[in-house]
Amino acid sequence: MENNALYKKNERNLSHIFKIIGFVILGVLGALVFAFLFGYFVMLLWNWLMPKLFGFVMINFWQAVGIILLARLIFGGFKHKHDERHNGKFASIWRRKFRSDRTSKNHWYKWKYYDKFWKEEGESVFNEYVQKKKDEKEEE
Repeated sequence: MENNALYKKNERNLSHIFKIIGFVILGVLGALVFAFLFGYFVMLLWNWLMPKLFGFVMINFWQAVGIILLARLIFGGFKHKHDERHNGKFASIWRRKFRSDRTSKNHWYKWKYYDKFWKEEGESVFNEYVQKKKDEKEEE
């Protein structure tokens, strides 16, 4: 009886391992397909736009992949800013930024009250301002 239970447990563990291996293989294949498609589309876009707009030469697939890597190195690096979310730093960075925005000169956080203000007071205050400007213009 114990051997049968042990056999079923090992069978479940083995099937779980095969599922994980299958997902890894599918993930790697999916990433490769995406990379090839992305390189192909960059090549198509480059060859469609750049020679006609700027007189550049046409490129092949591997040159397009090289351009992608070069642009990523120059402009983006290989670490994303959103990676900080995973170790808890993102929330504190966001709170600090939001807190500094509230105390800054811009006061962007106040815009959420704009619609309510306009409905309650804004239109009448605006009309008074327009009338004041018209009166000032007539006096000149």
